[in-house]
Amino acid sequence: MSVPSQMKCLVKETEKEGYDLVTRPVPKAGPGDVIIKIDKVSICGSDINLWKWNDVAKVIATIPFIPGHEATGVVAAAGEGVTELRAGQRVAVENHFYCGSCYLCKEARGDICQRMDQYGHGRGTDQGGCCQFSRVPARFCYALTRDLTPDQAVLLEPMGVAHNAVDSIDVKGEDVLVLGCGPVGLFAVAVAGALGAPAVDGVDVSPARLELAKQMGATRVINSAKEDIMSTLMSLTDNNGVGRIVEASGAATLLNQSFSWLRKGGQMVLIGIPKGPLHVENVLTDVVFKSLTLKTVHGRRIFHTWQECERLLADGLVDAAPVISHRLPMSQFEHAFHELINGAACKIILDPQN
Repeated sequence: MSVPSQMKCLVKETEKEGYDLVTRPVPKAGPGDVIIKIDKVSICGSDINLWKWNDVAKVIATIPFIPGHEATGVVAAAGEGVTELRAGQRVAVENHFYCGSCYLCKEARGDICQRMDQYGHGRGTDQGGCCQFSRVPARFCYALTRDLTPDQAVLLEPMGVAHNAVDSIDVKGEDVLVLGCGPVGLFAVAVAGALGAPAVDGVDVSPARLELAKQMGATRVINSAKEDIMSTLMSLTDNNGVGRIVEASGAATLLNQSFSWLRKGGQMVLIGIPKGPLHVENVLTDVVFKSLTLKTVHGRRIFHTWQECERLLADGLVDAAPVISHRLPMSQFEHAFHELINGAACKIILDPQN
């Protein structure tokens, strides 16, 4: 594959809102690296924080960087010592750059590495997927083994977060409540059904997102702006409460109430990033006396989750299409972010080659 000398990319080099579209030299592959021709990059909720450069961004990112941690493409060139990948191979990027030598990495938990760097966030690398060519260490590339479309491949990363969360709370035979029907929450709805939950309910304030939840397989949807969640759930569960909750909204008020909705012995997993403190009013009755299990996830299990998500997509057990609201050339990045910030979009996929 021919690799040009120059490329277009988005960059953030100063602490201000937005990104700049610039022309830069295509990076060279060092030892252990590959150069990926990026086919598609999708915009995540954390990318909105980075766009605004708010307090969350200052915790999770370091300037300068090319944004875009959800990326897929084709290996264009390989550096010295790379034997696991070859030119022309289709890959997706695991954005958690684990060190490989800390306590957790030695326990096969690179997803929560103690010295984690992060692609698309400027943590240990200035690279990200919002560019035409990207330099990535080969060990952080997931080589696709099934015939996925680029749109499906770029969504393996956010779908993997949902899969990791749902898989961690043993949903087979259990009704599941998903709080927040953004892209990851929508994937949680679909994955929960695929992993054996007999019923999956979606909660949101947006009628459009609740309609998407239905398309992704939700049994029922609850508009929390119009319905009392507690009374609705108790009516549906004979006053027992729900067995499993996936919190994907990041709404602190919703999260703080959700412990009262769980039945005794219930399990909850947190995916969303709460915008306020966690506060449980009735700790004894809503938490301690219920013998609950509370889990959190950060990314995907490497690379088990990738393999499982690829299988679900390739076998048609999960349809990613309803999650995608826009497909745009990267040159329209400003329009893309404005649509997301204004709530007019769900998942936007950018094409860096246009």
